Amino acid sequence: MIYIKDLKSGLDIFKALSSEIRIQILELLATNQSLNLNEIANRLNLSNGAITMHIKKLEDSGLIEIQTTGGKHGIQKICYLNKDKLMVDLRSKDAENLYEVEIKVGHYSDYQAMPTCGLATKDSIIGDFDDPRYFADPDRIDAEIIWLTEGYLEYRIPNYLKSNQSFREIQFSLELGSEAPGYCDNYPSDIYFYINGIEIGSWTSPGDFGDTRGNFNPDWWPPQLNQYGMLKLIRINKKGSFIDGCRISDVTLDQIQLDYKSELTFRVAVTEKSVNKRGLTIYGKHFGNYSQDLLARVLYDVREG
Repeated sequence: MIYIKDLKSGLDIFKALSSEIRIQILELLATNQSLNLNEIANRLNLSNGAITMHIKKLEDSGLIEIQTTGGKHGIQKICYLNKDKLMVDLRSKDAENLYEVEIKVGHYSDYQAMPTCGLATKDSIIGDFDDPRYFADPDRIDAEIIWLTEGYLEYRIPNYLKSNQSFREIQFSLELGSEAPGYCDNYPSDIYFYINGIEIGSWTSPGDFGDTRGNFNPDWWPPQLNQYGMLKLIRINKKGSFIDGCRISDVTLDQIQLDYKSELTFRVAVTEKSVNKRGLTIYGKHFGNYSQDLLARVLYDVREG
């Protein structure tokens, strides 16, 4: 997700979105995951020169990413959507009242894992497949993909608030999917979310996707394994708990009872209560379709005087 904190910082993106052709390019990439320049030009019935100018504006704005690869006819430029969500905060006065941290998916503080399970860095598998002991391996801090059939991963989120500040909203953004042996695109799994041990709701992942290769997967990652997930935005505020704007529970921040001294933990879990108990996979910056780890964002109010 691209988060524009104030209107001025989003000028490049707004300019990129001001062209109908560039909107069509984004729509093509959203449907096809990736296309080269020739494919985009042919589908829009435009010359390569005209497309190149539009692609550069989209790349400069951060809306798309371009990777160069070798092909039958020489070097090809492959285009991908950089993110699939765009959020603009129109209240510029709030832009200063937030902080965000990106936490590697392997930097969990607690876990429980049942096979099938495993984890890998961008360079190699950590230990052996389906052996939960390797979730305690020191190298797990560098993990960029983690999967388990049942259990949880819990992360400690830094609380930077001062005594005159209070929580207004907490957000978590991460790429998630189910966990099947190999992969299975139709493999629903109920994934639950907790803050400080309090359940705030759940989301049913449709599957463990592997129909196409993940945009950021390293070259060595086997094609018969899961490839990418779905980017989800979880929010809790004084009105309730939400995922991608849809209410998942009536649990509010007031019920969590946080203040500037509070510890803050976030847990992602597949539990006994999951009706569809088909695991979870978390994708980090170098796996899946989104170049990010677990992103935590805290919005807060400041008391005057």
